[in-house]
Amino acid sequence: MEASPLVALPIVLALELSPGETPRQLTLGRDEAAELAALVAADLHALVPPVAEARLALAGALFDAVELLRPGFPAWATLDELARRVPRGHLENVVAFGTHEGRMPALPLQPDPAYAEGPMRLLPLSLLAADTLAAGLAERLEVELVGRGEAGERTADWLMRTFGVRLEHARYLSRNDLLALTCVQYEHVNLAPLWTLLEAALLTPYREEDVLSARGLPLRYAEGKVHAQSPAQWLHGQAGDNARRAHDFAGIVFELRQYAALLDAHGLPLALRDASPGDGATLPGVLLETLDEAAAGHGAVQLYAHEAPGLGIVAVTVAQSRGGRTHPLAHAYPLRPQALGGLVAWLAERYGAPAELHALGRIVLDADGRLGAPAPVLH
Repeated sequence: MEASPLVALPIVLALELSPGETPRQLTLGRDEAAELAALVAADLHALVPPVAEARLALAGALFDAVELLRPGFPAWATLDELARRVPRGHLENVVAFGTHEGRMPALPLQPDPAYAEGPMRLLPLSLLAADTLAAGLAERLEVELVGRGEAGERTADWLMRTFGVRLEHARYLSRNDLLALTCVQYEHVNLAPLWTLLEAALLTPYREEDVLSARGLPLRYAEGKVHAQSPAQWLHGQAGDNARRAHDFAGIVFELRQYAALLDAHGLPLALRDASPGDGATLPGVLLETLDEAAAGHGAVQLYAHEAPGLGIVAVTVAQSRGGRTHPLAHAYPLRPQALGGLVAWLAERYGAPAELHALGRIVLDADGRLGAPAPVLH
């Protein structure tokens, strides 16, 4: 029975790879993980001696920052849960988790190969400390790790030999340090608004957060999701001639694709603001806004593909001819190319249209400057 509750202090061992280097494996077996944990424990004890009074837990797996910085911090939460099951004092109060038959003991500790190409690999660690020790230890860690948290020579050598890579640096960071580092990286590539949304989801998930993207698209974090204004609605509020507006529309869709890819990597869903319940719920990689239903007694429903140079198909408009005019029923935005086939099939079934796209070769706006479709051909 524990003398006092244990408080988890999340940290990370960050491996900065030399240019062109790729680890030959993403995970460690149980024995390898235990070897590394002993080396890490020695490093941390030397940096912050009170670490000896805490329980060190190590996950023998290399991650990208997008995998660790997800709502609820699932990798650390899982590591903490597994570590708490180990009796205090077992294995000198250091516990490591590695693979058995090629798999880590829980899914959140299994790295995704899709994110394995980055120049920095991160190995999650946790210190479980009694509440009487935790506050002071956390403060010491924040100060000491950022100032002199380089891994020891024996640890760095072991990492290079085991993973088959050359390292520029191997250093310990607190999770707060990792958050700050990622913030700087996103700001550097003009994605500061995206980080604001992610930070809210990670640190204050109960609060709403509103931002404008660099190109001016409103986005809001609320209730575990990011909600974006639809590109068509955004377009309607813009000034300028149609050529300029079409160009800006393509830029907004490009930016939305960037946001969607990163939000998905961080495990944060993206939806359209004011979307009807169920709009595109079965369509991964697609945002859909429904405008109207097909009306009986009018022309056939058709699917039209808006295209932009370098971006391919940026939007699909579902439209029906009515009284000599083309009436849009929906706009869909494929966020990745592989989503297009499923989108066309779904829209065709949903609206009773032929499962074929009419390529427009450009972005078509109607007389009012709204995203539209070509006028029907009158015979």
